[in-house]
Amino acid sequence: MNRNYELALPEGYAPAYTVDAKNKKTTVLMNLAAVLITSSIIGAVATVIRPRGFIENFNPLKWFAVAAALLVYTVLHELTHGAAYKILTKQKLTFGVSFTVAFCGVPQIFVYRRAALISLLAPFTVFTLVFGVAVLLLQDAWDKMYALFLLASHIGGCVGDLYDTFLFVFRFRDPTALVNDTGPKQTIFIKCNKS
Repeated sequence: MNRNYELALPEGYAPAYTVDAKNKKTTVLMNLAAVLITSSIIGAVATVIRPRGFIENFNPLKWFAVAAALLVYTVLHELTHGAAYKILTKQKLTFGVSFTVAFCGVPQIFVYRRAALISLLAPFTVFTLVFGVAVLLLQDAWDKMYALFLLASHIGGCVGDLYDTFLFVFRFRDPTALVNDTGPKQTIFIKCNKS
């Protein structure tokens, strides 16, 4: 199969699973997972980096820069999803931000599993590398901690992407599986078994 998407849902497909980031239960679970992942990474790596003297070394300007970097990162994260989708489908993208999620999607089409996985993992791969290299290369312990905070926030913020990836890798492994990705909501469709 060389196609990355279908313009309409092919005959014989039925919805199998939906992930909706605007659903209250999903929002709470994803945010709890994100906080747990982020704090676990920071805690684990901070024991290795061991920065000293938080109060003496507190620099509001650097924390402002980190907050600004997180905002820029959020936009770049969604643009990276979009770039992958655009390269693979050449279709119109939808971007948005709600109270619970920033998103990119291709709501007019049905994307095959392989293309969905590429788009899902593109930001995780790119920014894990970028922030990971920064953590490794920076010499000052507090500069490493700022970069680590960005890395951990990035990985925690990818929880929805990683959950969808988990679904495709372990539950919906058939390459003919399709997803309609509106951005905040992904509906996975599979071929129905005809007896």
